[in-house]
Amino acid sequence: MSSDGDTEETASPGPHTNPFNFKTQVITASPIKTNMGQRRGHRYKHSSISTQHQVFQEPPQRPPPVLPVSLPIPTVAEAWTSMHKEQRARLYWSLCHLAIAVYIFFRSHASLAAMALSHLVFFDAGSAAVCAAVDILGNFEVWRRSSIRHPFGLERAEVLVGFALSIFLLFGGFDLVSHNLKHFLESLGHHMGRHEHVHDHVAPGSIDLVAALAIGSTLISAYGLKNHARIAKVMRVSYLAALPSVLSNPFHFLTLFFSSLIALLPLLSISLYAWLDRLICAVISLAMFGLGFRVAIAQGLMLLMSYGGSNGHSGVSSVLREIESESAIARLEEAQFWQVNYGLCMANVRVSVGKDCDETTLSRLRHRISSLIQNRLGEGYGMGGNIRWEVTLQMNADAGL
Repeated sequence: MSSDGDTEETASPGPHTNPFNFKTQVITASPIKTNMGQRRGHRYKHSSISTQHQVFQEPPQRPPPVLPVSLPIPTVAEAWTSMHKEQRARLYWSLCHLAIAVYIFFRSHASLAAMALSHLVFFDAGSAAVCAAVDILGNFEVWRRSSIRHPFGLERAEVLVGFALSIFLLFGGFDLVSHNLKHFLESLGHHMGRHEHVHDHVAPGSIDLVAALAIGSTLISAYGLKNHARIAKVMRVSYLAALPSVLSNPFHFLTLFFSSLIALLPLLSISLYAWLDRLICAVISLAMFGLGFRVAIAQGLMLLMSYGGSNGHSGVSSVLREIESESAIARLEEAQFWQVNYGLCMANVRVSVGKDCDETTLSRLRHRISSLIQNRLGEGYGMGGNIRWEVTLQMNADAGL
């Protein structure tokens, strides 16, 4: 009996107690809010206590920056698509001008004067290419608009390229001098026979073609592209000012004058041709030295943010004397003048005025000084000057008056 009872108890055991709790719990997906890291006084930000002690103040509203940090620089594809018909024609002509310079150089192996002329035509072609590039880049905002990265735009790049062209003039002059000395020393040697001079005599048709190409390309670039216009304006060659517009430019004058002179060389005798050929080469080399030196100085002053423009220091001195002669000005404290690029100059002037000057007097004085600087140094209205002056005038009350 007992065994049967035990069997029943074993066959139907009671439910076992689970020592672990396996109930499913749902964890919320929202972020857990905690008070860690928060200041207890933050709730008093807008209270009267915070206003009195001025502990929590909102930052002042800053105006948006006037100048952008940088402006996009156009790529070659963007520059090509922005060109209109006239700009494309100018670009194509600058390439043709360069091809003419190369042709003159390879046809001038028998004439030192023609070789010197090819150096001038190379310089004209480089200036024509710069004018075409400047005209194309003027389609974009980055060329003229100021930014933090480029405070004066990209117009100063034109000054840098012009400085490189002036260095080309100087090295071209050295090259011509070396060629001239080489031929002169060879003519003094015993190995040079008279028949070789006859061989070096250039045929009239060849030299006439070289001269005609140089004259034609110079005139087209002068009237169509106005190359060397800004460089000549900076140089201000006074002894050519009375000549017509093209000849008043020293670079155009040199190319046209020596091209016409070289065209007459085949009409001379052999001995006279040889000496005149060397003389023309020497004169062109000296002219390249002189012009290159002046252009390098003028554009170097721009790159150094200095001013050597209209009448140089004498023009600035006369302006300063007239500013000091104003009755409302007690003392001229500081004045700085510099030229940024071919079309922009800047002037910073600080003066002391009397305490009795009202706003109307100060406004008239500001306008008077700005007009004086623009008319005297910017060549004023009706003088053909296109230089713009930005004048900054700081006026302080003089303690002694």
